[in-house]
Amino acid sequence: MIALISFFLVSTALAARSSPLKPRLDDGPALTPQMGWNTYNQYNCYPNESIVRENAQALLDTGLADLGYKYVTIDCGWGVDERLPDGTLTWNPDTFPSGFPAIGEWLHSQGLLFGVYGDSGILLCGSPPNSTGNLYYEDIDARTFADWGADSLKYDNCYSDAATNYPNVNYAPSTSPEPRFTNMSFYLQSFDRPILFQVCEWGIDFPALWAPAIGHSWRIGNDITPHWRSIFRTLNQAVPQTDFAGPGQWPDLDMLLVGLDGVLTVPEEQTHFSLWGILKSPLTIGAKFEGMRAESLEILGNEDVISYNQDALGVSAALKRRYTDQGYEVWAGPLEGGRVVAAVINWRGEDREITLDLPDVGVQYAGTLKNVWAGESVERVQTSYSAAVKAHGVLLVELGDVVDAGVYPGDIFAVTDGDKTTFSDIYAITSSPNHSLNITLSEPATGATNISITTSSSKTPISVSIPAGSLTISAKISLIASSNNTITFHSAPTISSLTLTPPKPTYYTGTSDFSLSAPANTYTCPDGFCLPAGSKIVDLSTSSSASAQINSSSSGTKYLEIDYINNEVAFDSAWNWGSNSRNLTISVNGDEPVRLEVPLSGRHSELFGPGLGWWDSGRLGVLTGGWSEGANEVVLGNEVQEGSSDWAPDVVGVAVYD
Repeated sequence: MIALISFFLVSTALAARSSPLKPRLDDGPALTPQMGWNTYNQYNCYPNESIVRENAQALLDTGLADLGYKYVTIDCGWGVDERLPDGTLTWNPDTFPSGFPAIGEWLHSQGLLFGVYGDSGILLCGSPPNSTGNLYYEDIDARTFADWGADSLKYDNCYSDAATNYPNVNYAPSTSPEPRFTNMSFYLQSFDRPILFQVCEWGIDFPALWAPAIGHSWRIGNDITPHWRSIFRTLNQAVPQTDFAGPGQWPDLDMLLVGLDGVLTVPEEQTHFSLWGILKSPLTIGAKFEGMRAESLEILGNEDVISYNQDALGVSAALKRRYTDQGYEVWAGPLEGGRVVAAVINWRGEDREITLDLPDVGVQYAGTLKNVWAGESVERVQTSYSAAVKAHGVLLVELGDVVDAGVYPGDIFAVTDGDKTTFSDIYAITSSPNHSLNITLSEPATGATNISITTSSSKTPISVSIPAGSLTISAKISLIASSNNTITFHSAPTISSLTLTPPKPTYYTGTSDFSLSAPANTYTCPDGFCLPAGSKIVDLSTSSSASAQINSSSSGTKYLEIDYINNEVAFDSAWNWGSNSRNLTISVNGDEPVRLEVPLSGRHSELFGPGLGWWDSGRLGVLTGGWSEGANEVVLGNEVQEGSSDWAPDVVGVAVYD
C-alpha cells in the first residue's frame, strides 16, 4: 500500500505543478551524445564485479576513455528479488561483493562515470531469476541510485503493464509507458547532481515526441540483434525522427555490435559505427575487450567518427537518397565550420566502386574531401566522387570548403578556349528541357549583345540577349539526368558563375489522379495529415496497383518524389525478418519497374497517436526510365522482391520533375 500511495502522490504532484519539467538541455549531461560501455551485449543479464572492473580498466588502458567513452553501465541481472527491510534496493552480494557504492567510487577515482540500470515495471528485464523493478518505488529508488553515486540511469520497460498482469514484454500495452518514465524523471530531477536519464521503452509510444522533456536519450526501437540485417531495420526506424536530435536529447539506436566475436565483418562494423556516429546516437560499446580484434578496437577509436558524433552543432544526418535497385543509399548532415559529413552504404554483398553525387547531399563542390575509412584526402572535388567500397561497407566522407548544390563558380567549373566557355560536371536530377539557368557575369555588360548556349544533350543553340549594363541573365536549357552534363557559351562575356535550378515538379494526387485496382482504395485523412494532399491510396499490394496518365515534355528518365506513408513498426518481427520497411515499385509505359524500399514515416505512436502513425507522410526520390514525349502510363504497385513486404506503403501523391 505504501508503494501505491507513493505513485499516487507523485502523479498528483506532477499534475499540480504550474511549470513543466525543466528542459534536459539545461541540466548538464549529454550536451553531446553520451559514450561508454555496457554489460548487456556481451554478458546478457549475467554481469559481475570482475567483468565490470576489467572492462572499465580496458577503457582506460586502450585510451578509449580519453576519447569520451566514460559511462560504465551495469545492465540487467545485478539485483535480487527482495528489497531490504527499509524498502530500498540492494545488489546481489554474490556477484558484486564490494557493493555498488564501492564500484561507483572506484569508477569515479579513475575518471569514469557510473551507470546503473532500472526498470519501470515490477521486475527488471532478464527476470527470472527475479530482480525487483522500480514501479511504485520511484522516489525511494531514485534516492538510492543517487546515494550510490550513479551518474546515469538506463530505464527499461519489462513487466510493466498492470492491466495484463505484468507480462515480461508487451509491445501493445493498455496504456502509454510515458507516465511511468515521467515519474522516475521527476524524482531524478529533484537532486542537485544531474543524473543522465536514458528512456528505454523500445519505441512503443514514439518517445521522440515526449522523451526529450524528461530524458537525455530514448531508444527508438526494439533491441538491436547480433545480425547484419539489424542495421537496415534500425536505420529504417531512425528515418522519421533524426530531426528530433539536439543538445541534451538524442535518439538512441541501441548499443554497438562492434567487437562482438563472429557477428559482423570489419566493413560491416565500419558501416554500423559510421551511421550510429553521424546520426548522433549515443555510442555504447557492448563487447568485451579481452580478445577483441585489433580492427574492431581501431573502429571504436576512430577519432573522425567520434568527432562527427560529438560535433557541437548537434545535428543528425538524415537519409537523402535510397537507390534500392542499385543496392546503396546516402545519408548526410551538417557539421561545425560549414562542413558536411556523408555516408554511402553498400548493401550488396560484393566489393565494388560506388559514386556519390555531391548534389544528393546538398553540395556541388568540395575544396577538401576526406575518405575516412580509406585514410585518403583529395582536393577540388566537382559534382561527384567515386571510390571502392567493400561488401556491406560504407563510403564515409567529410566535405569541407563546400559550394551549395546548383551553384557553379566559373573559376572552378569553366574552361575557356577561344570564343567558347564550357562548364563541365553539370548535374541534372532529371531529364528535361525545362531547367532554369541563371548566369552571373564577372562585370556588367558594356553593350547589348547576344550569346548562344549549347548543352551536351542539345546541340541546337539557344540565343540569349544581354542588355547593356546587365550583370545577370537567365535561360531555359535542356539537360539529361546525369552528373557530367556540359554547358557551352559561344561569344559570351566572362562568366562569374552559374546557378542551375531543376524544373518545377507537377504534383499528382494519389486519390484523384490515379485509377485503382482492388483491393487498393482511397482514404481521406483529417486536416493537417497525409500531407500535402490530405488523402492517400491504401491497400496497395502484390495483387493491386494504381495507374495514372501523365504527360511529359520530353522522353528519357524522370525524377519522381513519392509522398508515402509507412508505420509498419517491427516489434515482435524485429528478432527475425522485420525491417521497418515496405516495398514500392514504379513502372513507366510497361518498362522494368523501379523499386523503392521505403522506411518508416510515422511520427506518432502506432498504439495511441493520431491515425496510429498512419497519417504521417515521408518523401523519397527515385529516378525512373521509359518516358516518352506526350502521354505516359505510370503504375504504382508492389512487385515483391525476396524479403520485402506483401504490402506497399500508402501513397499520398507523386511529384514529377519534367
